[in-house]
Amino acid sequence: MKRNKNQINIFWIVILFLFITGCSSLSSNDSTKKEEAIKLISDEKKPYIGFILDTLKDERWYKDKELFEEEVKDLGGQVKTLAANGLDDVQIKQAELLIKEGVDVLVVVPHNADIASEIIDMAHKNKVKVISYDRLIKNSKVDYYISFDNVKVGQLQASELIKKKSKGNFAYIGGAESDNNALLFRQGAMKVLQPLIDKGDIRLVDDHYTEDWDPNIAKKNMKDALNKNNNKIDAVIAANDGIAEGVIESLNSAGLAKKVPVSGQDAELEAIRRIVKGTQTMSVYKPINLLATKSAEIAMKAATGEMIETDKKVNNGEIDVPSILLEPISVTKENIRETVIKDGYLTEKEVFE
Repeated sequence: MKRNKNQINIFWIVILFLFITGCSSLSSNDSTKKEEAIKLISDEKKPYIGFILDTLKDERWYKDKELFEEEVKDLGGQVKTLAANGLDDVQIKQAELLIKEGVDVLVVVPHNADIASEIIDMAHKNKVKVISYDRLIKNSKVDYYISFDNVKVGQLQASELIKKKSKGNFAYIGGAESDNNALLFRQGAMKVLQPLIDKGDIRLVDDHYTEDWDPNIAKKNMKDALNKNNNKIDAVIAANDGIAEGVIESLNSAGLAKKVPVSGQDAELEAIRRIVKGTQTMSVYKPINLLATKSAEIAMKAATGEMIETDKKVNNGEIDVPSILLEPISVTKENIRETVIKDGYLTEKEVFE
């Protein structure tokens, strides 16, 4: 069968196009493999850990950063820390950047527990393991979770307050509803309060979460609660020390500072000073040195394929996540020296100056 010249030319053009496309695809695949294999660090043989924080606006996260980085380096790894300043899209972009840089493991403090699940999918596609630090990433196949027993945190907060006030009008000023820990703190507090509510001894007259854990929003929520109840509030469970700060400012404006017991959490320096002065009743100390160093140890083991022992499993809506839950400690005026000062977390001079 005879072919005309046009048919022959078209045939060779098609062959040439397929050849070029195949070579281009091959080259692209090779390039991708090379990018995945190369770590952007000085020593490729060292495990490379990425630490992604929600924010560095709060005092405590600087301590986490410093302790975690120090421990990774002491264990022979390299680490890069990035903070998203409360922006979900930034946090996801930071994860993408670190994955492209060749991290072996990502350790993530999520801003939004659900949105951060995107990080897990992205990481696993690139064979990078993810450890959820302090806050649980929801609805995902996150590899490990390390935190404190956050239900117990809420129990400690409520228990200390009812030692001061076992009857009356209580307000609950929680953390960010997007943070799974905030839900757990409230759950723990309600375990203590609910029997007293059922008896009629306690009335929960105000119950608010606080967007982005913002002390200014907490301050407004507390002011509104006071206005609605003619200043008749007998105790306030504030989910952390930043929330407590906002609550106490509103109480002070109403002439109720030192008269209304207020809880907190994180054992921040200013909170401990408020406890000494009597405007805040308690805080919950979560030994950050233990959390940070244990997390660094797990990250290094995950990077090198060593076996990791966990003592619990926590369901995140999709799987039971292998977890390590550490014990929180209640701090009051009576035990400041035996807790935060004894551990070297704060100094006597800082607290009592």
